[in-house]
Amino acid sequence: MRARLLLAATLMLPLVTAVPATARPRPSNVDLVNPMIGTTGADPSEYGGMIPSTAPPFAMTRWSPMTRENRVSRLPYHHDDTKITGFIGTHQPAIWMGDYGYVSGMPGIGEVKPGTDARAMPFSRADEKASPQKYTVKMRAGDGKTIGAELTGTSRVGIMRFGFPADSAPNFVLDATRAGITGGVAIDPARREITGYNPDRQDSKLGPFKAPRFKGYFVASFDTPFTGYGTSTGATLHEGERARTDAGLGAFVRFPSSARRVQVRIATSFISVEQARENLDREAPDPRGFDRVAARTKAAWSEKLDRVDIEGATPDQLATFYTGMVHALQYPSEMSEYGRYYSAYDDRVHKGTSYTSYSLWDTFRAENAFLTLFAPERVDDMVTSMLQDYREGGWLPMWKNPAETNIMVGTNADSIIAEAIAKGFTGFDRNLAYEAVRKDATTPPDRDTELRFSDREEGTPVEARAGLTTYKRNGWVANDRTAEAGSRTLDYAYEDWAVAQAAKALGKTDDAKFFLDRSKNYRTVYNASTGFMQARNFDGSWADGGWTEGDQWVYSFDVMHDVPGLISLMGKERFLALLDRHFAGGHNNHTNEPSHHIGYLYDYAGRPWQTQERVRSIAAANYANRPDGLTGNDDCGQMSAWYLLSSLGIYPVNPASDQYAVGSPFFTKVTLRLPGTRRPLVVSSPGNAADRPYVESLRLNGKPVTQPLLSQRDLTGGGELRFTMSAVPKPWGGDGTPPGVR
Repeated sequence: MRARLLLAATLMLPLVTAVPATARPRPSNVDLVNPMIGTTGADPSEYGGMIPSTAPPFAMTRWSPMTRENRVSRLPYHHDDTKITGFIGTHQPAIWMGDYGYVSGMPGIGEVKPGTDARAMPFSRADEKASPQKYTVKMRAGDGKTIGAELTGTSRVGIMRFGFPADSAPNFVLDATRAGITGGVAIDPARREITGYNPDRQDSKLGPFKAPRFKGYFVASFDTPFTGYGTSTGATLHEGERARTDAGLGAFVRFPSSARRVQVRIATSFISVEQARENLDREAPDPRGFDRVAARTKAAWSEKLDRVDIEGATPDQLATFYTGMVHALQYPSEMSEYGRYYSAYDDRVHKGTSYTSYSLWDTFRAENAFLTLFAPERVDDMVTSMLQDYREGGWLPMWKNPAETNIMVGTNADSIIAEAIAKGFTGFDRNLAYEAVRKDATTPPDRDTELRFSDREEGTPVEARAGLTTYKRNGWVANDRTAEAGSRTLDYAYEDWAVAQAAKALGKTDDAKFFLDRSKNYRTVYNASTGFMQARNFDGSWADGGWTEGDQWVYSFDVMHDVPGLISLMGKERFLALLDRHFAGGHNNHTNEPSHHIGYLYDYAGRPWQTQERVRSIAAANYANRPDGLTGNDDCGQMSAWYLLSSLGIYPVNPASDQYAVGSPFFTKVTLRLPGTRRPLVVSSPGNAADRPYVESLRLNGKPVTQPLLSQRDLTGGGELRFTMSAVPKPWGGDGTPPGVR
C-alpha cells in the first residue's frame, strides 16, 4: 500500500526550496491540523463528509483533489479511493448539497485524455500530504513515470503546480462542464489562458429561484507557453479549436517536452470572466507565486488557530481540536467579490458583502456561537447578507446554496439574528432584521394549505414555516397536512422565543409578549400518557412519525428555549428518568444535530455531574484523529463546533440567548485570545485528566460561580475561568434556581 517511488529517472523536480534552519518560522498550530479527519467512514454518506481542501477561512472557492465525480450526497474526495481523477475548485458546502459553478483540471503526459476515468492515475498514501494551505501528491502516470502535483489557494483563486518527468509531452485538461450541461470555453495562446463558464447548479430543481443567468466563470492562466491546444466534448478532441459552447465541455493545452514544472492559476467568479481576471490580479498576480500564496493562506489560518494555546492535551486531541477549528471556520462562505456580489435570488449583481452556504438547521445550534467568539468581525456582515437575501428573495434563508433550496425545516435565521442582538452586535439593520423575523413568524408560505412540503420536494415556493397556518390556528402543525409536523411545531415554538427576544430588544413590547406566550406551544405536542412528544393531526388526534432526522426520544428534549418549563411539564423525576433511559438505551444519536444539546440538560435538573459524564463520553465516542474520526456529517462546522466548545467546558443549549451551559473541560489549560477582546481568557483546570471529569468548583476571576451557566460577556471579558476537577461526582451546581430562569 505504501509503495515507494519507482525509478529515480522519473522523479519530478523539487517543488519546494528548503528553508535554512536559521530562517524557519515559529511553529504554528496550523501544523497540527489533519485535513484527513472526516474523509471516510463506515457508511458511504453518513460520515464526516470532509475533503482535504486548501483555501483560507470562509473562502468562496475551495480547492481539492478529486478521486470521484461529486454530486449530491457524494463529495469529490474519499479517503478509500486509490486514484486521482483531477483537481477541483468546488463550492459544495456539505455532502448532502450540490455543487455549483465548479471547475476542474488534470495534468497528463503523452496522449490527451479528457475523460475522468481514462486519465485517472493511481497514488499512494505515502506520497500524499495535506494541510490547510497546501495539498501535494505524486501520481503514477504509467511506464514507471510519476507526475507531482501541488495545490494551494486564495479565496477565489486556485494554484496548481505540476512536476513532469523529462521528455514526457506534458499536457493539461480543463473540465468546464459535465455531460448534459452546456457551458463555454475560449483559449488564448498569446495570453496563455483558458477562460469560460459553467452554469451548473446541482440543486437547481429545489426552491423557486431558478437563476437563469447563473454562471461560474473562470480564468486559467499558465506560466508556460502552449505547443498545442483544443477543445473537447466528452471523450472527443477538437484539435486546434479555440472556442466552443457545448455540453460535456472541456479544453486542453500541450506544453513543450522540455517543460519540467508548470504552474496554472485558476481564478473564479460568479459575476464575469472580467471579474475572475480581477480576482486573479488581486489575489495571485505572480505567475510563479505558488509558495507566497501558500504562505499567505497558512498565515490566514494561523491568525485564527494561533489564538488558542492548549496545555494538557494528547497529540491526537490537539489534532482533533485544531482540525475542528479549520472545519468550523470554512462556512458560511464568501459570495461577494470586492464590493459586489451575484444574487441567485433575483439573478442580478449588487453592491455589498455576501455569504452563502447557510446550513442554518445545523449551524444555529453551536457553530454560530463559535463564530461569535472566534470570528466576531464577520458576524455583522453575515447577518446583513441574510437580510439582503430577504430583500432580494422575500424571505430569510433556510438553506442557501447559493439560492434557497428548502432543505430542512424551520426558520432558524430567526435564532441567528436573536443571538446576534443578544450578544451585542450592532452593525446590521436591526429594524429590517425584525421585519424579516416577524414575517417568518406571522406569514405562512404560499400554498401552505395545499402542499405537504416534504423533504426535497420540487416545484415548491419558499418553504419558510410550512404549516404555519395550522400552527397559528391550533397551536401545532397538523401532521396529516404538513410533513415533519412534530419537528416543525417544536422548532416554531423555539423560533417564536427568538423573535420575542428580538422584539424585546427593539422595544416592541406587545410583540414580545405575544411571541413569548406562543413559544409555549411545545406543550401542545406533549403526550402526558406516554411521556413523549408526539405529532398531532389537524383534529387533535395523536399521529405517528412527523420527525426530522430523529425520533420521539430525541425530540422529547427539543425545547432548548425553556428547559425549566419542559421539566415542569414532565415533572422533574420523570424528566430525569427519561433522560437516563435516553442515554442508557442508545437513543442519543450524536451523528445528527438534534441530539447535540441533550447531554447538557442534566445541568437544568440539578445533576450537572451527569452532564459532565455524558459530555466526556460523547466526545470520546464521536471524535478521533483519523480519517473516520467524525461519526456524522460535519454539516458546515456544527459537528466540530460541538467538540470545540465542549472541550472548553461550555455549550449554548439555548443558542438564541447569550448563555452557555457548563460541562466538563477536556484540557488542563486553554488560553484564548479572542478577536476584539482586551485580554485573554484562560480556562484552567489544574489536575484535569481523562479520569477526572467532574467539576468540584468553578471561579471566574476569583468569584465563585454557583450555577452551571456562563454568559457571552463572561467569556469575552477575559481573565481566568478556573475549574477544580474531581475523579468522583460532586454536588457543585446542583442547587438553586435552574439555569436560564431569570
